[in-house]
Amino acid sequence: QLVESGGGSVQPGGSLRLACKIDGHLYYSHSIGWFRQAPGKEREGLVAMGTDGITNYADSVKGRFTISRDGGKAFALQMNDLKPEDSGVYYCVAGLIDLLRGVIPRAAAFNYWGQGTQVTVS
Repeated sequence: QLVESGGGSVQPGGSLRLACKIDGHLYYSHSIGWFRQAPGKEREGLVAMGTDGITNYADSVKGRFTISRDGGKAFALQMNDLKPEDSGVYYCVAGLIDLLRGVIPRAAAFNYWGQGTQVTVS
């Protein structure tokens, strides 16, 4: 029910935009977000956005990444000033979660996941 697109390879300092198509009944009722998994590391929550607009970013991406909702059918992650440490597989997620300000829920709280897309910064 989540289908990602985007990703690829970019040089440090470059930008990429990831998109996630989402079923309409999830779009309006579920919190959304993006996770990243780098080789040998645990899955990391990057950003979560609630249905009320509360948006929480991880310190590692704050000021560089922006999540946005798009027309009831998709949401996106705009990534600017990319760094080699941003490399990994990126997943869009959705879950029936009430976000607390400043907190990105753990991965297990999101029950819908995209297929993952590779981002390589080098």
